[in-house]
Amino acid sequence: MEERQHDLQAELKDAAWRKSRRSNPSGNCVELARLPAGRVAVRNSRHPAGPVLICTHDEIASFVRGAKDGHFDSLLATGTANTNRNVICAENSFPST
Repeated sequence: MEERQHDLQAELKDAAWRKSRRSNPSGNCVELARLPAGRVAVRNSRHPAGPVLICTHDEIASFVRGAKDGHFDSLLATGTANTNRNVICAENSFPST
């Protein structure tokens, strides 16, 4: 277990982090980095030494598909939602490919 933790720390240290070109200048950004074996690391750009979420390829692919399809648009709405994409996520909301 300790060796795997050390390997992960080395992978994260050497990772090429990137964020969306749509990120705002105030630094409220999520950064992602590709890791070996198709995994993707996700972190808060304001806290680069903070916690990191490690996703599998299928998990990140499902998330990106859901974002593109508007499944999370209602999270950005203020007041009354003006979108028809207010879908409650269920286990099968994001089918894997």
